[in-house]
Amino acid sequence: MKSYFKKHTLKFKQASGTSRGVLHDKETWLIWIEDKGKTGIGECGLLRGLSCDDLPDYEEKLEWTCSNISLGEEVLHAELVNYPSIQMGIETAFLSLKGKTPFTLYENPFSEGEDEIPINGLVWMGDKFFMLKQIEEKLEAGFSCIKMKVGAIHFDEEIRLLQAIRSRFSSDEITLRVDANGAFGEDALDKLNQLAPLEIHSIEQPIKKGNFSKMRDLCRHSPIPIALDEELIGVTSKDRKIQLLEQIQPQYIILKPSFIGGFRGANEWLSLSSQMGIESWVTSALESNIGLNAIAQWTYAMGFSGPQGLGTGSLYTNNFPSPLLIKNGYLSIEKNTLWTPLQKIVS
Repeated sequence: MKSYFKKHTLKFKQASGTSRGVLHDKETWLIWIEDKGKTGIGECGLLRGLSCDDLPDYEEKLEWTCSNISLGEEVLHAELVNYPSIQMGIETAFLSLKGKTPFTLYENPFSEGEDEIPINGLVWMGDKFFMLKQIEEKLEAGFSCIKMKVGAIHFDEEIRLLQAIRSRFSSDEITLRVDANGAFGEDALDKLNQLAPLEIHSIEQPIKKGNFSKMRDLCRHSPIPIALDEELIGVTSKDRKIQLLEQIQPQYIILKPSFIGGFRGANEWLSLSSQMGIESWVTSALESNIGLNAIAQWTYAMGFSGPQGLGTGSLYTNNFPSPLLIKNGYLSIEKNTLWTPLQKIVS
C-alpha cells in the first residue's frame, strides 16, 4: 500500500464575500491510496482562516500521513485528531479504494444517479446590487430554499433584500435561511427581532464562536431558531461536544465534515445532538467536486431531510469535471456521464 498527495488551487469565477473577507481562490489537497491494483482518492478541504488545522506544518503532516498509510484508517484517524480535513481526506480515500469505482463511496440511489438531494441556493455577500442579482438567479433556477450571507453591508439593506423575497413568496413557497458567520455583536438579539417578521427558517452562527453564555442566551430568547456552525470547529472530544450542546442548547447544528473530523466526527455530533432533540443538516466547505461528491453520497446515505448546503461545485473555473448536476434546486449525479479520468487528476 502506498499513498501520495497533490495540492490544487481552485479559482473562483467571481470574488465571493463573507463576513471574514473576500475569497478569490481556495487551496485544497487531494490524497491517493494505491493498494493491490486499486486506487482511492480523497480531498483534504482546508479553508484558510477558518479550519482549525490551518497550521504551518500542514503539508508536513500530509507527508507523514502518506508515509504511514500502512498504519490503517483507525490509527491514522486517532493520530490526526488536530487535523480534521486530513482525517476527512484519508477516510474518503479509503472508502474510494473499497468502492466499485473511485467515485462511488456509498452505493445508494443517489450515487447511482437515480435520486437527488434538495439543496439551498447560496447568496454571497457583496453590494446590494450584486446580492439582488444572485437572488434573482437563484429564484429563476428553481431553488425553494435561499440562504443569504449577511454582515458585509448595512443591516438595513440586508433586511430590504430579504423583504423583497418575502413580499413575492410566502414561507410555504420559499424557505429563507441566513448565515451571519459570527458577524453580529452586542445588538445580536435586536437584529434577530428585526429579522423575525420575515419568517426566517434559521440563522447560522449569529455571534463569534467561544462565548457559550451569550450564545445560550440567544438560543433561549431568539425569535429565530439558531444553528451552530463555526462553534463546532476544533471541538474534538466527546465530553467537550456534550458540554457544548448541553450548555448552549441550540435548535440546530451544521455538519461540515471537513471541519469536524470527517464522517466519523460528523456521525458523533449527529448522534449526540439527536439524543438531545437538536436537528441538523449538512454543508460542504468549498471543496472541489471530489470532496462534494463524497459529502453528498454520505448525506444521502445518512437520510438527512430538507435542503442541504451542497451547491459549491459550480463556483470555480478549474474544478474537476464531474457528473454532479444542479437543477431546480436539487443536486444529482447525471447517469451515463463520466468523471474526469483518475489518471488525469493524478497528473
